[in-house]
Amino acid sequence: MIQFTDVSHAYGDRVVLREVSLTLSENRIGIVGANGSGKSTLARMINALVVPDSGTVTVDGLPVAKNKREVRRRVGFIFSDPDRQIIMPTVREDIELSLRRTDLDKAARLERAREVLARFGLDDHADHPAQRLSGGQKQLLALASIFVTDPAIIVADEPTTLLDLRNTRMLTDVFATLDEQLVVVSHDLDILADFDRVIVVDEGRIVADDEPRPALAAYREMMA
Repeated sequence: MIQFTDVSHAYGDRVVLREVSLTLSENRIGIVGANGSGKSTLARMINALVVPDSGTVTVDGLPVAKNKREVRRRVGFIFSDPDRQIIMPTVREDIELSLRRTDLDKAARLERAREVLARFGLDDHADHPAQRLSGGQKQLLALASIFVTDPAIIVADEPTTLLDLRNTRMLTDVFATLDEQLVVVSHDLDILADFDRVIVVDEGRIVADDEPRPALAAYREMMA
């Protein structure tokens, strides 16, 4: 469970979050808002990429500011541009890199990598250059590299921004199969339509928090 208690944050003179309090316990949660609304800052606090100026954020009872390493074992983060996360030359090597922080030996790492690549439909690309994958495949590789370490929570910050419709649907289908708690920040409202909950952020405050249909309707009205 993720808990925000009276969280505020500013970048210089610009306040991006104002006394936000939330409890996130549902399996699939969407966060929407205009550019600069504070939604990405909110998401990045879940794994301590951003630490609040005031208030507290906890993951499973752990304050993220004081337990960054442990929290990041529990929370995987996916950026909008997968090239920021793909490091190794080949697909399999990129997966195995994530596993080097585990206690698995080389053979076990290879087997785990094969399992995860098959899980995300990338097993036929294991020895292909990672940078030659399609945009959707790169985003799946970024997700697989996080998934392979068994996080309890996956946070995705605008994961479909660089994807075409086909690749967006591919990623959406994968999201629908995840058992892990999933928090997605997105401007693509369609991918959030069947989520459990959608939170609308505006000027650093929560202005709607409901099931997808009423929450997204409130957001569309606000943007109109």
